[in-house]
Amino acid sequence: METILLTFAAGGTAGAMNALAGGGSFVSLPALIAAGVPPVQANTSSTVALFPGGLASAWAYRDGLGPIGSVPLRALLVATLCGGLLGALLLLRTSSAAFSVVLPWLLLAASLALAFGRRIGAALRARWRIHGHAVLAIQFALGIYGGYFGGAVGIMMLAIWGLLDQRELQQLNAPRTLLVSAANLVAVLAFIVADAVHWPVTLAMLAGALLGGYGGAHLGRRAPPAIVRRITLLATFCITLVFFVKTYAPALLQR
Repeated sequence: METILLTFAAGGTAGAMNALAGGGSFVSLPALIAAGVPPVQANTSSTVALFPGGLASAWAYRDGLGPIGSVPLRALLVATLCGGLLGALLLLRTSSAAFSVVLPWLLLAASLALAFGRRIGAALRARWRIHGHAVLAIQFALGIYGGYFGGAVGIMMLAIWGLLDQRELQQLNAPRTLLVSAANLVAVLAFIVADAVHWPVTLAMLAGALLGGYGGAHLGRRAPPAIVRRITLLATFCITLVFFVKTYAPALLQR
């Protein structure tokens, strides 16, 4: 019962974070590992638990769907689905020991994307433009990342799309949400078919994430965005630091 309550509370926090500023997997994944779920299965279970909330957001944004610059949304969707499936299959072939070593670096990449992704995107837009075919290739790579881990992948998509599309970033939220959900969809299906999901804790986290996402959406209308962003970044970098210390400190102390 304590484990169920822990994962439910973590799901609520993760759902609220995703609704407010992103980074929900920084809470859901460590909570599942703390509950005794092996790292790879914790990642698969976290993806499944947070997926319905992302799908609901994609449905809410459906009226804003459209092409990205000269690239049809359908082509981006196909690239994301193919990449997401490949990423999910790669994760399923990764041992828990190997994933534990890679995980701190994945968390660091996601933390940096959350912190600096928009600034980097703006700097790139001011200097470069890229061809639609290059965007499709990068979208495929982001799909792989999304299926394998996925932290802050939506921010990464916006940074790349800005090199092709001159619209405001807020106007790209609809395709961003859809394509992040697409990468997660094929990953979720692969994880379920492979029986790689710990269902009791996943269902508890899923229920919490739905409630947290609903409450977070309402809170987001009132909370100052700058404060929400600072709290989110502080939490993500602290969790990343904990995983680096946990993974690499024992080896350094033995030298």
